[in-house]
This record gives sequence, structure tokens and C-alpha cells, in this order.
Amino acid sequence: MRTILLSAALALCAACSPQPAAEAAPAVTKPAAVHPVSGLKIVPLTVTNGKKRHSFRVEVAASQMEQARGLMFRTQLGPDEGMIFPRDGYSQASFWMKNTPLSLDIIFVGTDGRISNIAANTVPYSLQSVSSEGMASLVLELRGGRAAELGIVAGDKVEW
Repeated sequence: MRTILLSAALALCAACSPQPAAEAAPAVTKPAAVHPVSGLKIVPLTVTNGKKRHSFRVEVAASQMEQARGLMFRTQLGPDEGMIFPRDGYSQASFWMKNTPLSLDIIFVGTDGRISNIAANTVPYSLQSVSSEGMASLVLELRGGRAAELGIVAGDKVEW
């Protein structure tokens, strides 16, 4: 009987004793952020002017087809949202507003990573081309008037 009680007491103590910590669960890798409408990857982008730094989350139109569509047919763009069009940097960039109901600021970034010029408040649905001044390595589109609101001007540094 004594053996049975001793065995029961040991089993009870073992159940109440601190147990070794379970192995940490493996880190869950977050999938890349994608825009719910376009399905394009979203990345952070900053525009720096002196001590001012403006942060955006932008969709990346990487392929030729994604760049051809751009922000066509979109009816909303948040204040800190935009779209970028990475380029080879060996040619002038030219854009139009066909099928684009939003007014945009089209910001052309030169090969040095600085804004060369801004086509501000473009006219929705316009077929008139707006072009970069010189070679462009990146084009950034923001909601129309946003660049002026934030004081973004030619010469500002763009990083993504």
C-alpha cells in the first residue's frame, strides 16, 4: 500500500512541477504586402528635402504590362500611397492620363535618385503627354496636389 501511495504522490508532484519550456514556435514569415486592388507589391518609399522626410507606401509597377495599366480606372489613392515605375534610366519617361479618373502628381526621378521635375495636378483622362526632363530611373505617382502640400520639389532625394 505504501508503494502505491508513494507512486501516486510522485506522479502528482511530477504533474505540478515546472515543465521544461516548449520550443519556441518558428517565426512566421509575413507574405509581401500587396495592394488589394492592383495585386502589386507594396514597398516603403521616402522623399527627403533637407531635414524633412516624407514616407509613403507605394505599389511597384515592375512589368511592362503593370506599367501600361498604372493607376488607370482607380478612383481612390490615400495621402501616403502611390505607385512607382522603375525604369532603366537610359531614356526619357513620358506618361499620359488615359483612363485615369484621379488627378496625379507625376514625379520624375533622375539617375542620381533626385527629382528632376514634377507634372503637378495632371488632368484626369487627358491624352496629353507629360515627360521627364532628362533620363529617368524612376517615376512616382502621388495623389494630385500632394507634392505641393508636402513641399516636395525638384532636387529632393527619393529612396525605396
